[in-house]
Amino acid sequence: MARRVRAYVGLGSNTGDSAATLAVAVAALGALRGARLRAVSCLYVTRPVGVLDQPDFLNAVVALDVASGSDPDDGALALLRALKGIEADAGRTDGRRWGPRVLDLDLLVFGRARIVVERPPELAPARALASVDVAGVPPALTFLQVPHRDAADRLFVLAPLADLAPGLVPPGWHETAGTARARRERAEGAGAVRVVGDWDTHTGHWMQR
Repeated sequence: MARRVRAYVGLGSNTGDSAATLAVAVAALGALRGARLRAVSCLYVTRPVGVLDQPDFLNAVVALDVASGSDPDDGALALLRALKGIEADAGRTDGRRWGPRVLDLDLLVFGRARIVVERPPELAPARALASVDVAGVPPALTFLQVPHRDAADRLFVLAPLADLAPGLVPPGWHETAGTARARRERAEGAGAVRVVGDWDTHTGHWMQR
């Protein structure tokens, strides 16, 4: 039997019927070949980051058990390809960084692996670099980093992640997801993130609070 790992995927949307889009994405994640949907966070409204002149986002996180692959790089890349396919099916097109999104799916954590996948300048096939200190990697060259590069300081990630795994210490972090969430909530203040729905496993949607 193939070895499996726990992966956490962040979901975001601020265009169209975002709650419905995210619910469809959860169903698609659960239907991935070899994947098993383990948990879905509450649904949050969060302030936009970077580009402020846009609607607030809806965000959530799901926990999936997925095949580890022949090594963590292969497993994470396979899941990344699947996430990009789900985004495309939802109608996502490339837009400006931090701009509005029909659907954004980010691989936040992949088991205990710490991975950077770097795109060479000549755009040859990607070269995976596992278990490295990524501080010196230029962000422009990186298209997959696990744990996700910005997760430790993004409340739209930390709030739903802490719903599912408050005691989780992702590789390379020095605090739990719950502690990181509390830290960012103190820094950003009331209203930076708020719960608007609870996941209903029977309907496959969030029920409004």
